[in-house]
Amino acid sequence: MTNKDFFMALEELEQERGIGQQMFIDALSSALASAYKKQMFGETGNVEVRLDPEKYTIRFFLQRTVVADDVEELEDGEIYLKDALEIKKSAKVGSVLSEEFVPKDFSRIAAQTAKQVIKQKIHEAERDNTLSEFSDKEGELMSGLVRKVDMRNICIELGKGQIEGIMLPQDQVPGEHYEAGDRIKVFVKRVRSGGRNAQVLVSRAAPGLVKRLFEEEVPEIKAGTVTIKAVSREPGQRTKMAIASEDPRIDAVGSCVGNKGARVNAVVAELGGEKIDIILWSENPLEFIAKALSPATVISVTQTGERSAVAVVPDEKLSLAIGRNGQNARLAARLTGWKIDVKSESAASKLDLGEESTEE
Repeated sequence: MTNKDFFMALEELEQERGIGQQMFIDALSSALASAYKKQMFGETGNVEVRLDPEKYTIRFFLQRTVVADDVEELEDGEIYLKDALEIKKSAKVGSVLSEEFVPKDFSRIAAQTAKQVIKQKIHEAERDNTLSEFSDKEGELMSGLVRKVDMRNICIELGKGQIEGIMLPQDQVPGEHYEAGDRIKVFVKRVRSGGRNAQVLVSRAAPGLVKRLFEEEVPEIKAGTVTIKAVSREPGQRTKMAIASEDPRIDAVGSCVGNKGARVNAVVAELGGEKIDIILWSENPLEFIAKALSPATVISVTQTGERSAVAVVPDEKLSLAIGRNGQNARLAARLTGWKIDVKSESAASKLDLGEESTEE
């Protein structure tokens, strides 16, 4: 069978879409074989379709394995030796008999199948191209439009509407409400292929969101003169961010706060009022712990084991240092990577905490 127009159309698709012609040919061969096997042979044979773009031909072959005549029941794709010999005199048990045939109603079925395959391949190619485009977006900040809100997940249109971002329940901020049509900023956690659809997992709860928002607001961070060393966060409530500057002439904390608090307030507004503690990082872990317990005043910090320490605070500052439900101490521990035991000055005076300490 010849179909020059069909093969020329595949060539045009390759040029316009950048999708290899062979990809279509392989997929179409498989789809046509499946369609004609079901229509013409049921479960009694295997159909092979051979497409030759150079000769513009489409050929169909019924392939069956030759079995002995005493086999009680034929399985799918088998033929008795006696029947095979009538078709091909050299047939023998175990050989594969390939018999060319002309399918019935070729034009209609071929057209339907080709349309489905081409549509599917174009969709897959666009998905792969989109995934490729977004693969380097992991860890980045993106703006998106809330498209759908269901019982658990939030669907967000990203970029130019080419791909869907999914915000799972654990990536949503407690207390934030999302409605279709809202434009929000999200942190891209991971890009993945979810079956037939390209999918991007995004978050409003990740610490990385805070980091990227500050990079957007603070030119010194974007330029690399101020560095964000660590971020710990309880979404919707409080964030602690440690920063540093290699240039002593640059006030790292002041750069992040901005004139009259403009920069930090812009981030706080985007996060719906979430409190942010900006802390100056220190190479000295004990000094860093003291700063991390801000806004509480710390009298001293003493190392008590491997990456564990006791921080002593004034009696009247104990509740501030620990925070509501232990939040301040918990965030400080995550920020520094140390286990921190916070004690009041009066309680600490009854203990021997050693000599390794730092004072604020």
